[in-house]
Amino acid sequence: MIKKISFFLNQLLKSNLNLMKTLLSKKYNLKLQLFSSLFFLIIGSLSSCSSNEGEGNNNSIHQSDLIVYGGTSAAITAAVQAKKMGKSVIVVSPDIHLGGLSSGGLGFTDTGDKTVIGGLAREFYHRVYMHYQNDSAWKWQKREEYGNKGQGTPAIDGNARTMWIFEPHVAEMIFEDFVRENEIEVLRDEWLDRENGVVKENGKIVSFKTLSGKTFKGKVFIDATYEGDLLAAAGVGYHVGRESNETYGETWNGVQYGVFQHRHYFIEHVSPYVVPGDDTSGLLPEIADEQLPENGTGDDKVQAYNFRMALSQHPDNRISFPKPANYDPARYELLARVFESGWDETFNKFDDIPNLKTDTNNHGPFSTDYIGKNYGYPEASYEDRKTMIREHEDYQKGLMYFLANDTKVPDSVRLEMSKWGLAKDEFTDNGNWPHQIYVREARRMIGDYVMTEHDVLGKKEVSQSVGMGSYSLDSHNIQRIVTPEGYVQNEGDIGVRPKEPYSISYGTIVPKKQECENLLVPVCVSSSHTAFGSIRMEPVFMILGQSAATAAVLAIDGKIAVQEVDYTKLNQKLKSDGQVLVLSERLK
Repeated sequence: MIKKISFFLNQLLKSNLNLMKTLLSKKYNLKLQLFSSLFFLIIGSLSSCSSNEGEGNNNSIHQSDLIVYGGTSAAITAAVQAKKMGKSVIVVSPDIHLGGLSSGGLGFTDTGDKTVIGGLAREFYHRVYMHYQNDSAWKWQKREEYGNKGQGTPAIDGNARTMWIFEPHVAEMIFEDFVRENEIEVLRDEWLDRENGVVKENGKIVSFKTLSGKTFKGKVFIDATYEGDLLAAAGVGYHVGRESNETYGETWNGVQYGVFQHRHYFIEHVSPYVVPGDDTSGLLPEIADEQLPENGTGDDKVQAYNFRMALSQHPDNRISFPKPANYDPARYELLARVFESGWDETFNKFDDIPNLKTDTNNHGPFSTDYIGKNYGYPEASYEDRKTMIREHEDYQKGLMYFLANDTKVPDSVRLEMSKWGLAKDEFTDNGNWPHQIYVREARRMIGDYVMTEHDVLGKKEVSQSVGMGSYSLDSHNIQRIVTPEGYVQNEGDIGVRPKEPYSISYGTIVPKKQECENLLVPVCVSSSHTAFGSIRMEPVFMILGQSAATAAVLAIDGKIAVQEVDYTKLNQKLKSDGQVLVLSERLK
């Protein structure tokens, strides 16, 4: 009984934590502060009584059928599916906020073909639709004033009762609803001990420990992180960076110099040197001093990260772009030269989301992507990752301040920027800045089946489907270099469209059996760099999270390795739960 009460009070605490912080920060009366202190004390006491072994918060043992590591959208759909199939599940999340990028600013969904998005993923977008049917959801804008532009599909699909574009806090609310309705136990701010935390016996993970001292035991584990930390700690093989084209016989892998498939490149010639045209004066900031190998050559570099900012143009719901403490306008001199060249696409990726806000993404040759500064992130320690994230934040905040204030920016751009600011009602516990950096790519598992561009582009048949993808082979730029002719240029951006949606094989979410028999990986899937560029979209992660949990339950029930799951049974269960596995099953 105590555990039951503890669960609901914990959920109440989590859903109202920001409100409590706001009230306290405004120094409301002493009675409220005393009540708050008592409330936290009760929660702490009950939580300490609810651990499996009754050992308190630290050094306690938590046991469940399924252990999901991660707080991403895939982690939540996996946990929901496991509960729906009658299994106990614990979500061990390094993150405080659930939903990953879906609740971290990426509200202009990379939908692709909506007809192949089914199951819990479609349920998520249906709930978005239902939320915005309420008049109360439209605080800063009238519903009829909102456009209906989505990415690959209209934002609001009344016939299918889905909505694909949303505000960050709405996504987080829906993930929290999933957790509450399914009584899912979530432990937050729990970080895997990557050095010594994973215990394996006879090819299976028995348990893992987090840095707080807690131990998590399960029958099957799911790594639903963007980084693939659990799979790496468990000794599963993986790759970081671009393979060569020779590795899998691809065309779009490895170095792709001179390939311009988006407008994220220097259209006009721009000098990279401090003194234009003088190579003895040194390079401007944010340009790498290295020679490119020939096209198709593999490397250990990963595509650029950024933050997907929620900006507002409503005067009562925006905060002026802050000036970072270490702001240096010289690091944006290259952008000033881009403006001098006549470039005028600053606002092309200020994509509208409801309530006069945007999901603002990278666009152009010099934008929010912090190119070349994340190569070490996938393997870095937690502290080093925090440093890189801080550097990305400083760069991007400085960029926005530069655009809004520097006289080297055209008057027309500064005037338009003056109408925008950080959305005051988003990310309220983080200075209105996204809590999740966009980790577009980190580790990728190497399983028995590796998805490549041949699968995505329809050049070969994919067996044992557990979901479908449809987005372009999409990689953001990977490096910014000096061309042989002495100009600056970006490299690594690709955007090749598949002719139709494609299936994703079960083999991409399971490791090789000799490496681990009870782990599934729905995010850092077994794929090449090029294939991952399409698979890496949030709706697909939700789909694969659900499929991974379904396979986990079948493995538990059969007391077998995840590699031995009967695909016929898996296929039947996935279809009965609304998943779309092949083109003939596509939805409306």
